[in-house]
Amino acid sequence: MPQSPGDLDAVAVRTWCSLALEALGAEREEIDAINVYPVADGDTGTNLFLTVESAAQALEAVFAAHETVTGPTASAPLLSDAVRAMAHGALIGARGNSGTILSQLLRGMSEELSQRESADGEDLRRALRTAATSAYRAVAHPVEGTVLTVATAAADAASATAAAGTTTAADAATAGTTAAAVAQAAYDGARKALTETTGQLDALGRAGVVDAGGRGLVTVLGALVEALTGEAVAVRSHAPHGILVDDCSADHADEGGPAFEVIYLLEADDAAVDRLRTRLDGLGDSLVVVGGDGLWNVHVHVDDAGAAVEAGVEAGRPYRIRITHFGADRVAPPRERAQRAVVAVVPGEGLMNLCTEAGATTVLARPGEPPASGELVDAIRRAHAREVVLLPNDADLRHTAAAAAQQVRTEGVRVALIPTRAAVQGIAALAVHEPDRRFDEDVVAMTSAAGATRYAELAVAERQSWTMAGICQAGDVLGLIDGDVAVIGTDVAATARTVLDRMLSAGGELVTLVLGEDSPEGLADALESHVRNKHLAVDTVVYGGGRQSAPLLIGIE
Repeated sequence: MPQSPGDLDAVAVRTWCSLALEALGAEREEIDAINVYPVADGDTGTNLFLTVESAAQALEAVFAAHETVTGPTASAPLLSDAVRAMAHGALIGARGNSGTILSQLLRGMSEELSQRESADGEDLRRALRTAATSAYRAVAHPVEGTVLTVATAAADAASATAAAGTTTAADAATAGTTAAAVAQAAYDGARKALTETTGQLDALGRAGVVDAGGRGLVTVLGALVEALTGEAVAVRSHAPHGILVDDCSADHADEGGPAFEVIYLLEADDAAVDRLRTRLDGLGDSLVVVGGDGLWNVHVHVDDAGAAVEAGVEAGRPYRIRITHFGADRVAPPRERAQRAVVAVVPGEGLMNLCTEAGATTVLARPGEPPASGELVDAIRRAHAREVVLLPNDADLRHTAAAAAQQVRTEGVRVALIPTRAAVQGIAALAVHEPDRRFDEDVVAMTSAAGATRYAELAVAERQSWTMAGICQAGDVLGLIDGDVAVIGTDVAATARTVLDRMLSAGGELVTLVLGEDSPEGLADALESHVRNKHLAVDTVVYGGGRQSAPLLIGIE
């Protein structure tokens, strides 16, 4: 069936995600200010922004991969691929209760829009209904007057368009058959339901505000309307008449709730997650478990944070664990800031331990899951220093790192961003770091060390494609030097030797090898022996990188 104007396709999803991120960025502080339920910690707007930022990064990666295979002038990816990527990005980057629920709403839409190139109004109606239903199921004890209520109202309003004035084909075309019309109806229904949340929850009524999570969802739906119609929705106040949202504070919150918020990603099967839900439900409240297909995002408020994490360990493999102590700034005196710190993004657990031992605050970038700017901001804040050197260690993170640095500078922290493009450059920079010398001198020395380090990595081709070194086939071993494919081989050790010889032909004094956990046995010894026998006066140092996307990282200083 040909696509009609106003229908939803992958390009519209990309626009939707970008507009939602922009809108949440503009409204983040307003949403934070009305955050009183379930905990008045003033971060719902920020959490939603960071969740959508992660979704946007995953979505852009799908478009980039599609263009790499088909060329920049080819058609866009399938709608289903775009929505799935948006949902997955939201899942792995979900922050707080609201972000976790939003990720499940997107996952519900993704399930309904599977294998579709585009979606009309009826498709979008079903997707919105599935989204609301799946979000309710993900919450252990659903409460009305929250984002769940707003999501259901959006789905109800979208469904109502199907019965409105459809006596003729012409009427049907204007009564909600396009995705644009359905999105507008869903937005209007959500906005109306949002104004009613004040009277549905005591905490909201006492503060005189609407639900913050619901407020964020209305913003996201408004972005969907704009993406499909090309017209921005009117900016309206979502606070009850006569109430100033700035009047709300933590004083309106219910007392006596759990002390900690615990959130983590979990690799586990369905049966283990069912047991985990039961275990966590007995430990605390605000339990939300979303995801599927072996990857889950777990969110819970508890008094015993260790027990919540331990339950995750028993269920599977938890990681990206975040524990927040509610009101910690009110119960503990602020600690003195250090003068200087280094924050480094690392691609594996092995390098994380190495950099931590060297005194750096680390951010783990797992394969296919680059950190968002919010994670870098959190790491800089954790470093708790007046001066911070930021090492992104990935060329693709330069804009993300710049955004994080700019945000923290507004908080009075002096941040220097060294544009390291690989982990081995970050290691070289960290090796010459001296916190006792002047900040500018330290930054210059670290930048010089990083710039003097050429980098390479080995990767395995996933499909046939064109490269700088020729055509590669799926399963070929690729040797990338300074980001470009320079060698195509069939064996990891042989390809690594060729890469080393090419790099050392231009000179070098020190070879750094970072081995992933899946590297062939004996690879380090074989490469050390090769360098020692063929390249005189060149030293080699080997580090275990743990689980990382590349089987081998190489640095030449």
